[in-house]
Amino acid sequence: MTNFRDHFSGHSADYAKYRPGYPDALFDWLAPLTKTHDLAWDVGTGSGQAAVGVVRHYRQVIATDPAQAQLRNATAHERILYKVAPAERTDLADASVDLVTVAQALHWFDRDRFFAEAKRVLKPEGAIVVWAYGLTMISPEVDPIVERCYREIVGPYWPSERIHVDNRYRTISFPFAEIDAPPFAMRAQWSLDDFIGYLDTWSASKRYAKERGANPLDLIRESLLQTWGPMHERRTVTWPLFLRAGRMPGR
Repeated sequence: MTNFRDHFSGHSADYAKYRPGYPDALFDWLAPLTKTHDLAWDVGTGSGQAAVGVVRHYRQVIATDPAQAQLRNATAHERILYKVAPAERTDLADASVDLVTVAQALHWFDRDRFFAEAKRVLKPEGAIVVWAYGLTMISPEVDPIVERCYREIVGPYWPSERIHVDNRYRTISFPFAEIDAPPFAMRAQWSLDDFIGYLDTWSASKRYAKERGANPLDLIRESLLQTWGPMHERRTVTWPLFLRAGRMPGR
């Protein structure tokens, strides 16, 4: 990745532990987008959350990430090959890939170069699906606390690329024949400790702590305790997904 800035390797184990899995319905929807199911490329795979969903429908998945530390925490699978590689350059053959997927990572890429590489490796009528998620939805009492943390407390510490997530990827040029996608959401049943662990994986939380010498979550912990209920009570945490999907032209 050009000028790759690694925001996650320092806490890759927590990232693997606390980042939620994507819904099976998403992968059931994207699989019929391609006529053949020989090879998928999952780009910016992190610890493999998307790759393990894609591999249910494809004979092999090549899952790449520029950070070796992330891949050390990836979920092993006999049909997933994890490789250290940037999004913008791969050793995949021309027109060899049925599906390209990017989960919660497109905003970090040099997108012009990545899209050129995706077009090179995709088969005619191959598909590309990119998705991400923003803030959680839990309850009318909890959600404003999380939003205040996101925008006011750690807001200045987000990398500039985060604006693309806030804009739900709609301002990103997407040079493929676009396909309409239905709504999807991730859900988890978490205790308050689990949820705070997730908030602590935010790159802005880590940057705040590094620069100010204090954990920003301490500023909302008491409010969360008052609105969550018993700490060990498991509540439904929902992340609405937003997608861009497209297809290569046929020959």
